[in-house]
Amino acid sequence: MKALLYGIGLQFKFDIRSKGMLITCYIVPLVFFLFMGGIFTSIDPNATKTLISSMTVFTIIMSALFGVPPAVAEIYGTDVKKVYKANGAPIWFGVISQFISSFIHTLICCLIVFALSPLIFKAELPSNLLWYFLSLVALLAVTLAIGCIFGLLIKQQAKLTMVAMAIFLPSTMLPGIMFPADMLPQFMQYIAYAFPATIAFKAMTCFQVWHLPVLFGIFILLCGVIALLLKFKIKR
Repeated sequence: MKALLYGIGLQFKFDIRSKGMLITCYIVPLVFFLFMGGIFTSIDPNATKTLISSMTVFTIIMSALFGVPPAVAEIYGTDVKKVYKANGAPIWFGVISQFISSFIHTLICCLIVFALSPLIFKAELPSNLLWYFLSLVALLAVTLAIGCIFGLLIKQQAKLTMVAMAIFLPSTMLPGIMFPADMLPQFMQYIAYAFPATIAFKAMTCFQVWHLPVLFGIFILLCGVIALLLKFKIKR
């Protein structure tokens, strides 16, 4: 456990110095928040009711889908994996340390958005803060797990970017964080529920009971997939 905590702390420091993680975890989400927050609230005054949730969902999917996969691919697709083996570290060490480090960085950015939204845009706080933060944690865990899977499966940066974009675009366009979801055709509203971002955004704004168990169930399933991929990495 001591070695794991040391590894997580070390990975956290590496990520602070990483330009890629800095851009995807902080700069792009915060610039988008400051720019689009003003546009959303000026076009639709009612946007202040869901602005915090909308910007939180964007921050999470941006950070997890574009920041985590390249970092995981660098560990398991290069000679870095051999360094872990040479020092007796278990094969899952890299995924766990990267997952937790990215979780902390992204959570920090989400808290910045949460704190600044009422001050800058007079956004309304979620009526159920406990449910909001549980939804945040659930979406963050699920999306980071998806990012880890991409990083384990795909080695090339170009392919990683394309696959991440294929998930990122519908995750931002379909849930209702850019515009009301009821403006979409009925069949697209159903398709939207295939993406965890939709379920999490509904959980943050509608507070329906079934959303959180579904998200945590998806996370458990994704953890099983990660475990299988790591076993494959061991055999190789």
